[in-house]
Amino acid sequence: MSQVSSVCFQGVYVSRLELLGLKSVCSQELKLQDIMGAFLDKPKMEKHNAQGQGNGLRYGLSSMQGWRVEMEDAHTAVIGLPSGLDGWSFFAVYDGHAGSQVAKYCCEHLLDHITNNQDFKSSEGPPSVENVKNGIRTGFLQIDEHMRIISEKKHGADRSGSTAVGVLISPQHTYFINCGDSRGLLCRNRKVHFFTQDHKPNNPLEKERIQNAGGSVMIQRVNGSLAVSRALGDFDYKCVHGKGPTEQLVSPEPEVYEIERSEKDDQFIILACDGIWDVMGNEELCDFVRSRLEVTDDLEKVCNEVVDTCLYKGSRDNMSVILICFPNAPRVSPEAVKKETELDKYLESRVEEIIKKQGEGVPDLVHVMRTLATETIPNLPPGGDLASKRSIIEAVYNRLNPFRNDDTVSTVFPPTTSSPPL
Repeated sequence: MSQVSSVCFQGVYVSRLELLGLKSVCSQELKLQDIMGAFLDKPKMEKHNAQGQGNGLRYGLSSMQGWRVEMEDAHTAVIGLPSGLDGWSFFAVYDGHAGSQVAKYCCEHLLDHITNNQDFKSSEGPPSVENVKNGIRTGFLQIDEHMRIISEKKHGADRSGSTAVGVLISPQHTYFINCGDSRGLLCRNRKVHFFTQDHKPNNPLEKERIQNAGGSVMIQRVNGSLAVSRALGDFDYKCVHGKGPTEQLVSPEPEVYEIERSEKDDQFIILACDGIWDVMGNEELCDFVRSRLEVTDDLEKVCNEVVDTCLYKGSRDNMSVILICFPNAPRVSPEAVKKETELDKYLESRVEEIIKKQGEGVPDLVHVMRTLATETIPNLPPGGDLASKRSIIEAVYNRLNPFRNDDTVSTVFPPTTSSPPL
């Protein structure tokens, strides 16, 4: 009996018969390289950082291009909103695709569209919960239509799009906002209390809308191409006649969840693009961030450790993360700092031992990492494991091997770029 073999496509195993469907995608003037994405020979690890505080909050953020040929992420961090909402704050991560134009425009203008529409505003005092939820939805639909008009006025329509995940924090509530497959979570009382739901084409309700608009879901993508079912921009997927903006192949409608704040138990919020979530689960990332907050109060440093760890865990995408800490966030613990110092010293000594044990010649970094991966190493950061200590290991290795090959990152963690057969 013949067996249909499978191949890995964008991290998803599909049958070769499904991949044949890509021919129909290509017939719609979409190139295979656009679907696959393009990668660099080695990742760009330079980071953009920022931090701030106010309204009882502290935040830090980090973004890194990684293996992708272009940085398409953007972000917003605003403490104190206009129109009498000084005690409110807004944070968001935008994960662009097929270009960065939509993500950049949203990071500059989405908040204005939300707070300035009539559904958001209240006749007296701050807006109610329903005002906020309706205003956020209206703001998303308005900015999407506004960007469409701008695109149509230009020569050649903009084909980029962007997911968006954010939080609007009032003195009484935290409003989680999600459109696409970036994700936000709330850590309360040392556990994941809430996380947003990814909008993927295979989700039953998303798939039903796509099919009702005349589309299909193939290899877990809208018409075999787009991996998200909700996004801003992506106007090629929003031109089905007779269907409203929220009934198109791709919808710009966000899901909004309100959560009453708990001064006693709320600890921190994480907002991140799918380049982070591709390699770390909700509990893993929550545990990792909590462990880092126990050894440093530098939120930029914590965010940098998140993106570095995800790179070393195998993420091939742009990566952006915002960490927002409430007053009851974990604090630096002398005991945790001591354990961290002991762990770093232990890893330094083990790298030296592995290199000396080799005898003649110097083992490459791959050998060192693989050797350490087989060992039981106490007190590794939860969720981050050995990957979170990659920089320590590499620093020792480089110190002991000054004539090393500098291309150590790509030799240890290369991206998968081989094209599947059609």
